[in-house]
Amino acid sequence: MCVADRELLAERARRLKLSIRLQDYRPGEAVSRVAGTLTVLHQPLAVACEPGRLEVRNAAQVLQLIDRAVTGCQRGEFTAMVTAPVQKSLINDAGIAFTGHTEYIAALTGTALPVMMLTAGTLRVALATTHLPLRAVSAALSIEALQQTLQIVAVGLQHYFGLPRPRIAVCGLNPHAGEGGHLGDEEITTIAPAIARARAAGLAVEGPLPADTLFVPRQLERCDAVLAMYHDQGLPVLKHAGFGQAVNVTLGLPIVRTSVDHGTALALAGRGEADAGSLIAAIELAAQMARRAERRDPGPSPAAASAESILATAAAARRP
Repeated sequence: MCVADRELLAERARRLKLSIRLQDYRPGEAVSRVAGTLTVLHQPLAVACEPGRLEVRNAAQVLQLIDRAVTGCQRGEFTAMVTAPVQKSLINDAGIAFTGHTEYIAALTGTALPVMMLTAGTLRVALATTHLPLRAVSAALSIEALQQTLQIVAVGLQHYFGLPRPRIAVCGLNPHAGEGGHLGDEEITTIAPAIARARAAGLAVEGPLPADTLFVPRQLERCDAVLAMYHDQGLPVLKHAGFGQAVNVTLGLPIVRTSVDHGTALALAGRGEADAGSLIAAIELAAQMARRAERRDPGPSPAAASAESILATAAAARRP
């Protein structure tokens, strides 16, 4: 099921010569699992949208889409949320403070510490900080926040990925993990104490390790996830390994949320050339996570779209 402007989807389908039937969403009714049919919860645009052209007057509507999806997940109407990429600059240009889906959804759900984790097969990279200038990273790290982040990653891997005692490798912040304090002391003053606390709490954590040698096969075989200190420390490696098939997962939320591993690619809009691989992978992973969550809490769910219907949608999308 898609939360979007119905007329926009219909126009894009006509432009791309796609044979697709749009079905209106009605709460309480089953979502179609028929290939070629898409159920749409209509949220109208403020003004018409042209492919590849940003329209600042639609910025508030972008946030309304997120709001509606989050609300539906919170009240059990939907089982999971999968987000497409968003143009952050468009929302900022409208005068709305916005750093990304992760932070915005966390605020909506009252989540104090959301954790971004990208997955590509068995490679999983979580981030201690997300969308910050590089000069702000060191000040954003603390023993308490790192310990909490490690706890959130461990619980997420247990609950949603079926790993009973996940092994987490932690990157240092500085080159060579600080070289014993000669290249920076954050490893000594902040990262190592956080790891010690996490171990005392029963977590399987190793580090801090030099990031330039952690991401080699021999090291990765010894862990289930890596915690990187900042966005571009870990994500270039993961995207090199699985770009177009990787998935962005937000851990620590009271809802299941996944997303694609890429940006808006405005140059490809409306041309039928975009690769939907990451979106399909995000749908499939959201369904798997939702099913594991339901197994932990097997009570009746009023969700209109089951995990099975989400998987059916993804399977249909993969067919030629």
